[in-house]
Amino acid sequence: MDKSGVVVRRGKAPIAISVLLAVVGLAAFDLAPILSLALVGAAAVLATGCVDGEEGLASVDGRLLLLIVSMLVIGSALERSGAVAMIVDWLAPMLASGHPLIALALIYVVTSVLTELVTNNAVAVLMVPVAAGLADRLGVDPRPFLVAVMFAASASFATPIGYQTNTLVYNAGGYRFSDFLRVGLPMNLIAGAATVLLVPVFWPF
Repeated sequence: MDKSGVVVRRGKAPIAISVLLAVVGLAAFDLAPILSLALVGAAAVLATGCVDGEEGLASVDGRLLLLIVSMLVIGSALERSGAVAMIVDWLAPMLASGHPLIALALIYVVTSVLTELVTNNAVAVLMVPVAAGLADRLGVDPRPFLVAVMFAASASFATPIGYQTNTLVYNAGGYRFSDFLRVGLPMNLIAGAATVLLVPVFWPF
């Protein structure tokens, strides 16, 4: 038992590490769905005594579960009601009137902002046809726009609800919403600037 009163089972550490590596490895090689692997991994650490049932239940935070469920509901409502599509359709004509680099930056910004509010997969699905159509209007190669959407939909640092990993560490790390804005917003800006400047170098207009 450590100073905080938590029971430490150092002899079980190799089992826990092996289970973690197996879950990540099998998921990385697409040998099984990550959800199924995570459930099997959780059952394995319980069955081998790495953690007991009471400790496992105590680690489940109801507020975090409520946040995740609420996030999914709001994101689904925005997607199914057509609100996100309406925003994208409204912005598309304005994006089509600029220089390719400006249009690329705006595509990145719109995708990044929407990703902080809705799931990244849904935003990517919505923004890909917009980016491709915008490139067609400008008469340029659509690849830099599609790559920009890919990066913007993946670089979600400014809110705890934009990406699943953010949500998972939100409560476990004792963070506040403002912590994500303070640290994540500069990271978003750095990632955005790097993407907009470097993507045309590797995928010219």
